[in-house]
Amino acid sequence: MIANLSLEFFPPKTPEGVDKLRAARQQLYALAPEFCSVTFGAGGSTQEGTLETVRQIIAEGQTGVPHLSCIGQTRASIRERLAAYRAAGVRRIVALRGDLPSGFGTGGEFRHASDLVAFIRAETGAQFRLAVAAYPEVHPQAASPQADLDAFCAKVDAGANLGITQYFFNADAYFRYLDELRRRGVATPIVPGIMPITNSTQLLRFSDGCGAEVPRWIRQRLQAFGDDLAAIRDFGADVAAALCQRLLAGGAPGLHFYTLNQPAATLEICRRIGA
Repeated sequence: MIANLSLEFFPPKTPEGVDKLRAARQQLYALAPEFCSVTFGAGGSTQEGTLETVRQIIAEGQTGVPHLSCIGQTRASIRERLAAYRAAGVRRIVALRGDLPSGFGTGGEFRHASDLVAFIRAETGAQFRLAVAAYPEVHPQAASPQADLDAFCAKVDAGANLGITQYFFNADAYFRYLDELRRRGVATPIVPGIMPITNSTQLLRFSDGCGAEVPRWIRQRLQAFGDDLAAIRDFGADVAAALCQRLLAGGAPGLHFYTLNQPAATLEICRRIGA
């Protein structure tokens, strides 16, 4: 087993999706995850689904961790959400800035994730363990790499306990990012986020939207496979397994898998690395 392995899900929108995710979780629990996080839609658009999915995970005997984004939120709405999380037995939160949904008129009372972290600490003290996002390849909206490092340091100064990275395929970017943070005196654990490759079109669309670099050699191999989904999945498992092995060998404190609510790819990657 991998120490500090964690899994990420998104809240389903249909009863069929709920059933499929429940079945997926049961398979993935074989990996003995430290926690299972559940995403929070732009502007809080999935907040009830997030909480309900977290409740189900907790009822299944696992550690459920909701994401909480602050853009479009007020202090009162975040305070209400924190109370609901406490009542549900939540003890960890992934605290994010998040995005406004299309057409949303106002940014709310928070500008940055560090503002949210500071507010949670002021409201609840040490009741929650807080994870925040980290960007080894630089946040796409950051003014500069240094500004992006400043933003992460601000989240740590506000009280974050853990960083979870945006997914990446270049291990050197992760290790360089760690070196830069350590030079700034930041000792907070930074867990790499791992994105399984199962669909080339989906991967490239996600990556273009979030600023994650897909190396040219990976893009070309994916293009060469065309519509051969089995070949894409086998290649993707090889790529991700090699990345995980290098990260763990280099001292990464764990792995966080973006499962996309599908168990097979994550299970195959973990099988290949002996987890």
